[in-house]
Amino acid sequence: MNINLTLFAQALTFFAFIWFTVKVVWPYMLRAIEARQKTIADGLAAADQGRKSLELSTRQADDAIRAARERAAEVVAQAERRAVQMVEEARAAAKDEGAREKAAAKAEIEQAVSRAREQLREHVATLAVAGAEKILRREVDARAHAELLDGIKKQL
Repeated sequence: MNINLTLFAQALTFFAFIWFTVKVVWPYMLRAIEARQKTIADGLAAADQGRKSLELSTRQADDAIRAARERAAEVVAQAERRAVQMVEEARAAAKDEGAREKAAAKAEIEQAVSRAREQLREHVATLAVAGAEKILRREVDARAHAELLDGIKKQL
């Protein structure tokens, strides 16, 4: 065998292997490589989209927290204003109630003083009649002297 023939046979076998690889194996490998590249590109795009979505969600969450804090501060301020208003209303109501009780007590005192004066007048009139009876040593007709006693009562 000749070295040239061996070399030629090996070259022919190598070219046949290359032709077979290019026609049969290579398209499947290219499709697999392209599918893998597409998968990687889709994954990178999804990761980028996820990062952007995370940033957007973070901003929205921060805005929502800020708005909630502002609303909470507003509610607290409103509650404080309402508490002050309720205290003022209670204070005014207590003041009005105190004034009413004071007026009622004054009226009651005036009535008690008036009753006491009336009782005192009657008592003084009775004592005056009893004293006059003793002085005169005779019986006094109460009906006959009623006008006199009424005049004395009014003077006292």
